[in-house]
Amino acid sequence: MRIEADRDRCDGLGMCEAMAPDFFEVGADGTVAVLDEHPGEVHRQDVAAAVDACPVLALKLRE
Repeated sequence: MRIEADRDRCDGLGMCEAMAPDFFEVGADGTVAVLDEHPGEVHRQDVAAAVDACPVLALKLRE
């Protein structure tokens, strides 16, 4: 699985970082940075919840 982030779409609201701080960080520029694009299967539930919580749909989880 791979995390994709559309930084142009990101509003920097930080929902993803709050839900999965090991994988997402909102930087000083106000957009998300993916800290680990390939989370292990053990993290699927947390990462998927963070992706689904993005109010501007800037994140995707690809298989």
